Amino acid sequence: MQYRRARVDGGTYFFTLVTYNRHKFLCETDNVSLLRSAFRYVMNQHPFKIDAFVLLPEHLHCIWTLPSGDWDFSTRWRLIKSYFSRLCAPQFPEKFSTSRQNKKEKSIWQRRFWEHCIRDEKDFTAHVEYIHYNPVKHGLVKSPKDWEYSSFHRYVREGIYDVGWGAEEKILFNQSIIGNE
Repeated sequence: MQYRRARVDGGTYFFTLVTYNRHKFLCETDNVSLLRSAFRYVMNQHPFKIDAFVLLPEHLHCIWTLPSGDWDFSTRWRLIKSYFSRLCAPQFPEKFSTSRQNKKEKSIWQRRFWEHCIRDEKDFTAHVEYIHYNPVKHGLVKSPKDWEYSSFHRYVREGIYDVGWGAEEKILFNQSIIGNE
């Protein structure tokens, strides 16, 4: 069976990307900076809006909205992953294998990524909350406000969230809304 990705022109999508073998290196200072550079570089060539984002040590979640008439998120991810991999691997050769199944590939990212086309406002809100609560879910912090690498702080500045959102509560997500992310 061949997997088909959703293709909605100007669509809004939720993504999950995971490092190869779940190596925990994304939140190292140099890698955070490099990932930001990769996003800026690709966004200059292939614009899109980042609606929500969280970076964790071995994976990231984000929501993008593509421009009207454009559905090609796969090219954007390929370019981001490639940019990051080219510049990250030489800095840390001991961390990354240089071959994967007899190909000259750096083993930094899992090959694929999870994507979900956002259906409506309720779906959007559920995925944004999932993103912002993710560091708490993984036991990295007690409150979303305590995680540095998250769009949660922008949402607080814009008055969308109170700074204490998600702090003194355990949030469970409806599995029929948030799938296998």
